Amino acid sequence: MTLPKNRSRRKFLKQLALAGAGALAAPSVFGALANPPEKNGVKNSVSAMRSRAPGAKPVWALETSPLENVRVALIGLGRRGLGYTPTNKNKPAEQCAYRGLLGEILNVPFAQVTAVCDVDSARAEKALKTCRLMRPEMPEPEIYAGTRDAWENLCESENADVVFIATPWQWHVPMAIRTMQCGKHAFVEVPAAVTVEECWALVDASEQTQRHCVMLENCCYGDEEMFVLNMARRGVFGTLTHAECAYIHDLRAMLYEEGSEGDWRREFHKIFNGNLYPTHGLAPVCRYFDVNCGDALDYLVSMSAPECGLSAFRNGKISGGNADFGKYGREEYICGDINTTLIKTALGRTILLQHDVVSPRPYSRINLLTGTEATFAGYPPRLALGVPAEYDIAADGSSAWLGERDFSKMRNMFRSPLWTQLRDRMQNSGFGGMDYVMCFRLLDCIRRGITPDITVYDAATWSCIVELSAYSVSGGSAPVRIPDFTRGAWRTLKPQKELFA
Repeated sequence: MTLPKNRSRRKFLKQLALAGAGALAAPSVFGALANPPEKNGVKNSVSAMRSRAPGAKPVWALETSPLENVRVALIGLGRRGLGYTPTNKNKPAEQCAYRGLLGEILNVPFAQVTAVCDVDSARAEKALKTCRLMRPEMPEPEIYAGTRDAWENLCESENADVVFIATPWQWHVPMAIRTMQCGKHAFVEVPAAVTVEECWALVDASEQTQRHCVMLENCCYGDEEMFVLNMARRGVFGTLTHAECAYIHDLRAMLYEEGSEGDWRREFHKIFNGNLYPTHGLAPVCRYFDVNCGDALDYLVSMSAPECGLSAFRNGKISGGNADFGKYGREEYICGDINTTLIKTALGRTILLQHDVVSPRPYSRINLLTGTEATFAGYPPRLALGVPAEYDIAADGSSAWLGERDFSKMRNMFRSPLWTQLRDRMQNSGFGGMDYVMCFRLLDCIRRGITPDITVYDAATWSCIVELSAYSVSGGSAPVRIPDFTRGAWRTLKPQKELFA
């Protein structure tokens, strides 16, 4: 299958440039892959190094003025922004089974929600009620709602330090850029961008405005992921050599659920044949490998299985008499059911990355890390030690997984202090607590004026895999270079140690 040629990359960038200048419709990424590679090789231009704009400066060590309280605005009050319950989606966040970003922010004691925004005024009113319920002492946030350009007025206001962006993917870049141009830090949902051009646009805007652009990758703050990261940084694995990761999540029903993110997310299955959602699995692995601060993603090769699952699910609903699915009968999907991407790093390590949201499979991010002295594997979590005696664990002469008692001992020894510190505030937090840990930690960095753990260079590196995997698939699984968004600085930059100090 080839990629669509109906729209040019230049037109796509022109649409992005309209952001902040009164654009009333979402910029279109559909058709952004206008110049697919030839089958015998991939064009180098997509991965070419870009020069830093005159006057711009790096932001990998950007410090800002400390704040007593952090004023937060939130754009996008759908499921991710506002939260929901399976039985009653109209409940305020405090009563939700999953309370969304708004509830997490309101639970951060030094954060103040000063503005909320959505095209749907009813959602904004629900957000206001949630703020009243959870933080009655807090001044009520301003509401920006009812029109597609209301978000621009929010960005231009002077009542926020940070803007959280939880909107459809095609809105992420224009909203983040306008946020930074207006002097605020942009906290963007995943993926931060879907094309290489968009990724560079975020890097350039952050460097020009000297504002942080952080991707809200909550999986970097999971209990398991921070436990593995701590072990990796303290040498438990020895020399790291290989990792495996994924986003495996059966989303077939959600992709056809009206009024949900399926309304727009399904569109990407029509235009990209690659890994549509790489960052949940890849981001933690990049942190284990110190990517962008000691190592770098060098190149990838990618291949996709046939597209069968999504269309079969739809056709089965139609043949089963579900009249609501009839309107989807003419949709054509090109994204293969399972995409497998192999990545090589500059230091020679390897990463296996998979994407599958249309198969009847249990949820997994795989989360496997191996080195010369240990291997960890997730789902379920297991650990094998080559030198167990170092941790006062008896060796049995093999590389078997540790038993429950020894694994618990290692878990207690290397658990992130953040998880211990914040455990009492995690009740009802999304995804087992990682959402709250993420919001607390990233907002605390802004409060203290230090560089957040996730920089714009990370957001760009992790997100660009969407387009690059599609390029490789279209080129017959040809190798594709991954841009170096740090412009060579990864060789001398050091990873932040503060998380485990």
